[in-house]
Amino acid sequence: MQGALLPLMIWLSPAFPVGGFAYSHGLEWAFEVGDLTDADSLADWLDALVEHGALRNDLILFAASWRASGEGDAKALREVAELALALANSAERRLETVTQGNAFASAIAASWPCASIDALRAAWPGDVAYPIAVAVAAKGHGLPLQSSLEAFALAFVANLVSAAVRLGIIGQTDGQRVIARLTPVLHEAAVRAEAMALDDLGGCVFRSDLASLRHETQYSRLFRS
Repeated sequence: MQGALLPLMIWLSPAFPVGGFAYSHGLEWAFEVGDLTDADSLADWLDALVEHGALRNDLILFAASWRASGEGDAKALREVAELALALANSAERRLETVTQGNAFASAIAASWPCASIDALRAAWPGDVAYPIAVAVAAKGHGLPLQSSLEAFALAFVANLVSAAVRLGIIGQTDGQRVIARLTPVLHEAAVRAEAMALDDLGGCVFRSDLASLRHETQYSRLFRS
């Protein structure tokens, strides 16, 4: 499938207008209270998100919506879109996924139109979570699920590493070391997610969830989450 990954590289690059640079997923609070001090602590934090946290669930939701879109199952697509919003465990997490999801769907409709995005809007006219929007676009353009899951997972981690660099937790070289260290973990998470169903949703990353909640009232901050 020559060239199949190019759309994913474009859609999930910092140049695509979803505003991912504005979100730290709670890293800003974790840094302020001393949880994140160097590359090792950042890698451990992100690894937990991949294995047990928000990214794990996002990949499962991604796979479910990719399949529902391919089958033309509007009821299933509506259910997974609604569930994705319900799983946001703080106001800022909901803002993070909805703002990027709505922006992604609008940008795709304007620049990479496909019937699947129109079908998503018909099935679920409300706010769209980010993994749902990307999954439906990927299916609409005939992109394979496994590669799409890996690209989405990598973009999630790369965006948070970028936030960590701007916060001063690590430098740019260490940021690349963290991404390289986590790449096998991301691949394995994508492989697992492809075989999972909505009944497998769940997680336990208490400190990250607390960071997201505490960030809502953090006095001085650079990021929206």
